[in-house]
Amino acid sequence: MKSLVKTDHGYGNLELQDKPVPEAGKDQVKIEVKYAGICGSDIHTYEGHYKVGVPVTLGHEFSGVVVDVGEGVTEFKPGDRVTSETTFFICGECEYCLTKDYNLCPYRKGLGTQQNGGFAKYLVARKDSVHHLPENVDFKSASMTEPLACTHHAAEKVDIHDGDLAVVIGPGPIGLFMAQVAKSRGAKVMITGLTNDKVRLEKALELGMDYAVDTQKEDINAMVNELTNGYGADIVFECSGAVPAARQGLGLLRKKGQYCQVGLFSKPEVDFDLEKIIQREIRVVGSRSQKPADWEPSLELMNSGKVDAKSLVTHEFDITEWDKAYDAIKSGEAIKVLLTPVD
Repeated sequence: MKSLVKTDHGYGNLELQDKPVPEAGKDQVKIEVKYAGICGSDIHTYEGHYKVGVPVTLGHEFSGVVVDVGEGVTEFKPGDRVTSETTFFICGECEYCLTKDYNLCPYRKGLGTQQNGGFAKYLVARKDSVHHLPENVDFKSASMTEPLACTHHAAEKVDIHDGDLAVVIGPGPIGLFMAQVAKSRGAKVMITGLTNDKVRLEKALELGMDYAVDTQKEDINAMVNELTNGYGADIVFECSGAVPAARQGLGLLRKKGQYCQVGLFSKPEVDFDLEKIIQREIRVVGSRSQKPADWEPSLELMNSGKVDAKSLVTHEFDITEWDKAYDAIKSGEAIKVLLTPVD
């Protein structure tokens, strides 16, 4: 089968290869992929900023149909519509595994990073990571459960109250999901971006966000102060992974405000204003990926219509068209890009 494989570290090194069709082993589920989403981390991986266990088939956001199950699997059968968590292997013994914080297990292996993922016709997943799709969740939406689960995980890291002003920095797919999750919890949501994010900011307004701000044209600090009687935002979710945005986010917060870092930085070291954190008693927390407890709530957010994932999809390509997909993302033209398999 055709697979999109990261063959080595560094920029590029992404090849379309013929790989054997995998078979379901004990406690595994074989899935025929319908759609696979391109994540920001896939872009970082392609550009050499994020290391994976090469060689490996990329793709950790996907949906599909069960075509076979291995020994010991009774929860799924051929024909079931499913998606899967990215976790493929955990040690099962560390403190993090015992609390099901699998995203923090030091021995964890993930689909699309250390284990062959969804940029192919078929993959195998561990049965405990697979989830049935609710009735109202189509394959396109389901392929984005993983990024939605990441933002659900971030929302769990802070306290959101009705009427809180939550500022989401970065209107990419993660930011747009983060905004919808915060909105579903009663927050007033302001999402910010740059001038070349025009399409994404317009999408945020379509999705019902309260404010969408081009920070290159509008004074974000003045807007936040006006809306909060000078106190500042209650919560900032930084979803861009841009150093200037992180610094800006701290400055938008009220005293005793909450800052959650969601976006991945392309460089390992970032200067933070610790004095500002101290003097304002700001609570800073990081949010890494997702864990099992985030998946069913995320599927229900889509099933109930509180989150509209499908409307974020602007482009679809098959896996042979990676270059076109990459260009659409880097140009700012795309919001969410989905790939489809080829035989």
